[in-house]
Amino acid sequence: AMILLLSSEPRVRAVMKDVLERAGHVVFATGNLGTAVDALADYRIELLITHPYVDNITGFEAAKYLRGKNPHMGILVVTGFLEDDRLQYPGLEGFEIFPPPYDAAPLIKKVDAVLKALRQRAAQHKGIGGRR
Repeated sequence: AMILLLSSEPRVRAVMKDVLERAGHVVFATGNLGTAVDALADYRIELLITHPYVDNITGFEAAKYLRGKNPHMGILVVTGFLEDDRLQYPGLEGFEIFPPPYDAAPLIKKVDAVLKALRQRAAQHKGIGGRR
């Protein structure tokens, strides 16, 4: 199983991919919706992680479109900024940010919880289907 990370900002995408991979996940990262569609055809994607806006459309529209191609895939929309020394948010120095940038640990915890719930639903669905 693999995580599809759809994020338009290259630096954010690279850091999020690294954070997720360090936590033991396999990640296919792209900033392009067309490449994401190709990834769904080429890989068994278990979870899509995206942002509110990607590739000139809303992340919600992108997620709905991609889920139409893989109805069993989980979706996690990440809003806000990842707090990481490798990411600088130019132009935001001295500005207030709300919500504040989040640490990677809660992101990993949420990803693990979403994947666990997806796998439990899939196992229950197989169990129900197996009894017919």
